[in-house]
Amino acid sequence: MNQPSPPAKIAELIVDAMRDGRKITEIRPEYVPADAAGAYALQRDILRLRDTTVGGWKVGSKSTQGGPINGSLLPEDGLFASGSQVEMIDYPHPILELEIAFRLNREFTPRPEPYSDDEVLSSIGSMGATIEIVSSRFIAWPSIDPLLALGDLLNHGALIVGDFVPYDPEFPFLEPALSFVYAGEDIVPGDGANPAGDPRRLLPWLVNHHTQQGLSVTPEWVITTGSYTGMHPIKAPGLAEGEIRGLPPVSVELI
Repeated sequence: MNQPSPPAKIAELIVDAMRDGRKITEIRPEYVPADAAGAYALQRDILRLRDTTVGGWKVGSKSTQGGPINGSLLPEDGLFASGSQVEMIDYPHPILELEIAFRLNREFTPRPEPYSDDEVLSSIGSMGATIEIVSSRFIAWPSIDPLLALGDLLNHGALIVGDFVPYDPEFPFLEPALSFVYAGEDIVPGDGANPAGDPRRLLPWLVNHHTQQGLSVTPEWVITTGSYTGMHPIKAPGLAEGEIRGLPPVSVELI
């Protein structure tokens, strides 16, 4: 019997860890993707092994000044409506983030030339608040190779999707007023900020990155664009309630 190659093996280990709600303790050097292309290929392998489709993307940057952008495919079976209950056992050591997501109002198909910023930004159709549950599959995270974290869906666990409203280009994307409460306690009172600055700037990168792989970006996808509230570890069950003023609230109960 042929043994799986290292990329196939680490994809299997990650999917097994997702299914069993556990952490991977051993990381062999050959399991780390050789480059970003290998990490994105690992993301596709994970979705294939999960037997799920693409429900959207998470995309972000740590710089407001045009710094590097990266992202991850979002498994369709990991998207939940606001008000859902999820089991903590499925997401070991969960971390919560409050974000803004977009849907586009047209399909972007592969083509030889890149899509311009204007083409992408003029296609924003709607927006809403989301809560991402972050849960790496590796016990050593965050002290793991960034390429391995990228391949592991950028530590994505699940995305809770609030109701969407029509896109408002005048929305205060840089510093929206917001609140984020867990188990009755404010974890991020006041205003928030996205480390990427205006999250809309991430959308052209995403469209071009995905279409350059020969794949289409579709209007039903949820594209979530990075945390306005930092990362908040959760140690006990409770109800998370987030609101970004001007958008419908979003909530999830961890049980």
